[in-house]
Amino acid sequence: MSRTRRFAVTTVVLGVILLAHAAVTWPLFATAALFGGGAVVAFVAEGFVIALDWLEHHIGPKVLGVPLYVLFGWTGIVYLTFRIALLATDGWAAVVLAAGLATTYDVLTDHYGVENGQWTYRDSLPGPRFRGVPWWNFAGWFLISCLTSALALPFL
Repeated sequence: MSRTRRFAVTTVVLGVILLAHAAVTWPLFATAALFGGGAVVAFVAEGFVIALDWLEHHIGPKVLGVPLYVLFGWTGIVYLTFRIALLATDGWAAVVLAAGLATTYDVLTDHYGVENGQWTYRDSLPGPRFRGVPWWNFAGWFLISCLTSALALPFL
């Protein structure tokens, strides 16, 4: 199995494990809101930057340019960071803390996807980049992670 295929499979497996954890330990509606709603949010966000031709993914299968494994990765990481944040605080503070943790994870890992040829940033927007990853990617991770965590908040 190629490195990129192994990455996608590992991402899906981790997402499924975290979904199973949520299903066993969390209220049903919170789980559905975070994983179901979060997958929709992730799909729209990825689709938006792909439609702008700022990002291209090189791993399939894809729907409208969005690789399906991404939906597991986004929701899994947001769930994990939200659960960690809920150990320290609750409510909106947990939402913001989770988004900060998820964004930190992305800062530490996203450049590996670029280096390994899993995706390419194609934008020419001005602003800083960190190891080839543009600033807007991290801002997007923070906003989308806030939104995804907030979807579950009413059910906790």
